[in-house]
Amino acid sequence: MIGPGSAGRSRAERAEAGRAVREEAPLEAHAAGPRRRDRDPLAILAAQDAGRQADLVPIRYGRMSASAFAFYRGAAAVMAADLAEHPATGIEVQLCGDAHLANFGAFAAPDRRQVFDLNDFDETLPGPFEWDVKRLVASLAVAARANGFKTRRCAEIALATAAAYRRAIAEAATATPLDVWYGRVEVGELLDDLRDVGNKADRKRMERREAKMTRKDRLGALAKLTEVVDGHRRIVHRPPL
Repeated sequence: MIGPGSAGRSRAERAEAGRAVREEAPLEAHAAGPRRRDRDPLAILAAQDAGRQADLVPIRYGRMSASAFAFYRGAAAVMAADLAEHPATGIEVQLCGDAHLANFGAFAAPDRRQVFDLNDFDETLPGPFEWDVKRLVASLAVAARANGFKTRRCAEIALATAAAYRRAIAEAATATPLDVWYGRVEVGELLDDLRDVGNKADRKRMERREAKMTRKDRLGALAKLTEVVDGHRRIVHRPPL
């Protein structure tokens, strides 16, 4: 999805329009924390419980309490409420809605090539493009801190993530719409990167996962997710216990 009036503009015109947005949403505004100090994150989470299966709600909270990152994963609505109080670019896209790092993964594309991309869209909705970017960048920082990284290193990881996003957008801006539509990151490319910068254990782990993915197919998923009851196939009831 592109913003109103973007179609037909040159790249230079679109870039200038993007810079003009800073008058409404200056760069420094993106660094601000929640405006309302009296906000209650737990009240936001509790409001969501009305639409959930009551006996599974305690399990959800138990999992969220395991770590700061686990809480972050389950608190997309809390972050959205905070972001809604700040100036937005007005450049709307179809958001993932919960673009934290654990919602990226490897899977087979329709042509059976293994790709790395977003794999969770149950909270997708239209919104400012930067919301997904902030959700992703913050998730890297929170996960790094939860894994014992020092504050400076967490900041470096966040900045590197944002820089990678900027490079990808700059590259897409010079490509044709068709090339952008079909653009993707293949698992093989990630393995090549790991060979350059990762360690042997990282490479082996990725190679094992790639081999496992190639063995999966829809028949295997059918057998795992369903069962035959009284001659009819039904989805297996498997609560997250």
